[in-house]
Amino acid sequence: MTVRAFRVFGIVQGVGFRPFVYRTAAALGLDGWVANMDGHVEGEVAGDPQVIDEFAARLGTGAPPLARVRRVDLTYGSTVPGKGFRVRASAAGHARTAAREIPPDAAICDACLRELYDPADRRYRYPFINCTDCGPRATIIEDLPYDRTRTTMRRFPLCPACAAEYADPGNRRFHAEPVACPDCGPRLAWDDLRGDGALRAAAKAVTDGGIVALKGLGGYQLVCDATDSEAVAALRSRKHRPSKPFAVMVRDIDMAARLAQVSSTERAVLTSPARPVVLLAARRRHPIAPEVAPGVPRMGLFLPTTGLHHLLLGEVARPLVVTSGNLSDEPIAVEDAEAFGTLASVADGFLTHDRPIRSRYDDSVVRIAGRTRVTVRRARGLAPGPLPLAARTPLAGVGAQLKHTFTLAGDGRAHLGPHTGDLSDVPTYEAFRRSYDDLKRLTGIEPAVLAHDLHRGYLSTRWAQEQPLRRIAVQHHHAHVAAVAAEHGVSGPFIGVAYDGLGLGDDGTLWGGEILLADLSGYRRVGRFATAPLPGGDAAVRHPSRTALGHLLDAEPLGAPRPSPGLVRPFTERLDPAEAAAVRAMVTRGVNCPRVSSAGRLFDAVAALLGLADSVSYEGEAAVRLEATAGTVHAVPLAHRIVREDGLWVYDSTPTVADLLERRASGEPVRDLAAAFHLTLARVTADLVARAVEDGAPRTVCLGGGCFVNGRLLTEVRRRLRSQGLRVLVGHEVPVGDGGISYGQAAVAAARLAKER
Repeated sequence: MTVRAFRVFGIVQGVGFRPFVYRTAAALGLDGWVANMDGHVEGEVAGDPQVIDEFAARLGTGAPPLARVRRVDLTYGSTVPGKGFRVRASAAGHARTAAREIPPDAAICDACLRELYDPADRRYRYPFINCTDCGPRATIIEDLPYDRTRTTMRRFPLCPACAAEYADPGNRRFHAEPVACPDCGPRLAWDDLRGDGALRAAAKAVTDGGIVALKGLGGYQLVCDATDSEAVAALRSRKHRPSKPFAVMVRDIDMAARLAQVSSTERAVLTSPARPVVLLAARRRHPIAPEVAPGVPRMGLFLPTTGLHHLLLGEVARPLVVTSGNLSDEPIAVEDAEAFGTLASVADGFLTHDRPIRSRYDDSVVRIAGRTRVTVRRARGLAPGPLPLAARTPLAGVGAQLKHTFTLAGDGRAHLGPHTGDLSDVPTYEAFRRSYDDLKRLTGIEPAVLAHDLHRGYLSTRWAQEQPLRRIAVQHHHAHVAAVAAEHGVSGPFIGVAYDGLGLGDDGTLWGGEILLADLSGYRRVGRFATAPLPGGDAAVRHPSRTALGHLLDAEPLGAPRPSPGLVRPFTERLDPAEAAAVRAMVTRGVNCPRVSSAGRLFDAVAALLGLADSVSYEGEAAVRLEATAGTVHAVPLAHRIVREDGLWVYDSTPTVADLLERRASGEPVRDLAAAFHLTLARVTADLVARAVEDGAPRTVCLGGGCFVNGRLLTEVRRRLRSQGLRVLVGHEVPVGDGGISYGQAAVAAARLAKER
């Protein structure tokens, strides 16, 4: 008889891996044991050597659906285990051999869903039903090894029936740590009502036009009837969210297909265990209230993630707005007392329960461009699942200011933390600090180095500078494209195309439309957009008309004639005279008018010139409206010009703006001009990249920055670059916008540290 010890690394705790090991060993007739250790699974097996080899192979290839096996180590064992195979109690406090990998939450599986609706099942209509293949994970884990005693479920002792399932190797709840039932698990509450009565009361509140604060997996959610215009309008008013689209939860994929066009790729993402919100093209006729996504032909749809969501949808029998339980720009509420205080002015009632939420996770958001998944927000269901990153030294990327995330990296993996939001106030900042400390403790990664943005005004940068650790400053747009390169395993040189709103350049000016010759450790700027003043600085982000006026008054003089006064007059005459005069004075005197080379701000300017967005309520709204207007319309591109300036290829946007105004004055429809602008930027990008390649740049292109959430722009740019025979990459798992900055910072820091060795 041969004895082997085994260790399995990856996402192998909280995903039914020990039961899988047990069944595999038992089927092969092997003796031994398995246990959760400090972030991994290990054990011993005894038997025929060839059978043990087969056992080890199956561990890597036949793992449960939620598991991700990264490595299986097999060594000689020292003792002969007893007869049979068993699951041992977990062991904490062992020396850590690798960074721990935390499983994300997983949506309810089909088997649990069948039980949920089976009157003969003892978990019939039990909202917290789960098994080894589904249910809460990251949001309830307090520590590893992953056992019930180290989760927020520890306060719910198992009843005899659940305990029997938990101990039965043939049951799919064998060692399912969140297992529960109506007799021993969490219970719903609505005022003085409990259980099913609470659920029905909440459902009645929604059908009566009310707004309900629901305690979800990773935080509170605000829920109302998505077909009720008055209810949605009330939610907008109370939440202080004037126009940003809301997500809509529907009962099943068939309902999603009735509301929106769903491709096979979108269907697969919608029904995946992550259950993200997917941005879909809405059908022309649907019952969803126009206030859900005003002026936008896309709809953010997602399927129920828990038994509670399924039951509520079943009671209400119509699609529901399900959005973050917070006020605009604040972190999602997780504590009951916090929710009752913050959301009391928003919700008409609270559907809560007595299972605490340990970690804050909002809903993930993705978009499909062609067959490519682009991640907008990496959160519940995706985070903090590990990503590849060659980091030997433990380190952290602390992120940017908007759409903030942080990343912990070590042992060749990176863990992108939860979406925090915009680091602009104390609650958001405190949410970041708490999430950082929690994930650091859970993963066991204690950073020795912090990577941060160049901008000293970012709260994330200020926090990093307060820590007694080595710091590495990473330029904003280098981080954007490095994130794409690192995700795809690109270690050599590449062309980075970084299009976003604003980021501090290494020359002290604000960038946002950049062509970089880069690798993970460094970069050289080889192209850019022409600069224009940003009247009022950051305040102009909410006032695209100011940005447009700045372009008209003082775009970088690169030799092209400015638009004639006659073409400009229709735009300026519709502006408030006092505001227009103030902007003119600011530009003329150069007061609070930083110059920017930003693709995002050019989107804003064009949207304003076309009358689509003079002012907005959230960053990126003007670009969203411009893309929505363009749709799939075919158009003739606008004029553009590429010039050489101080050793860089520069896109002169003045001819584009002039042509836009001239064609509008001649009566060309706004939708055609919106489409023409997208086509123009795609052609400009292809021209800039082609010139870089002619100058010797590599033929791999990484597209990064929030502008590439725009599906029309991404599709057109990628098509043109591929037609040049270039390899074109964009982020899939890592957000393309500022939510991916922290991962890019970590990748750059790791590469620079590697060069020092």
